[in-house]
Amino acid sequence: MRMAHPLVLEGLVEQYGMLRGLYAESRSAEARRQIEDLTHTLCASTGARDIDAALAAARRQLARARSESDFALVG
Repeated sequence: MRMAHPLVLEGLVEQYGMLRGLYAESRSAEARRQIEDLTHTLCASTGARDIDAALAAARRQLARARSESDFALVG
């Protein structure tokens, strides 16, 4: 399975959180559309079928990437 680059994935997760906050405040149709688009992107990027699974997979991938990066700096 193809995986998004960690920096891209991190940006998607951060953007999702920001949009959720914006939508909670404004309930705007534009924010909702952006959340739906981002949900699709996160699901496609992680191979998940719903946003909760996509966010969990993204966080696992980011944690793994960080630990591999830390190991490479030490090794």
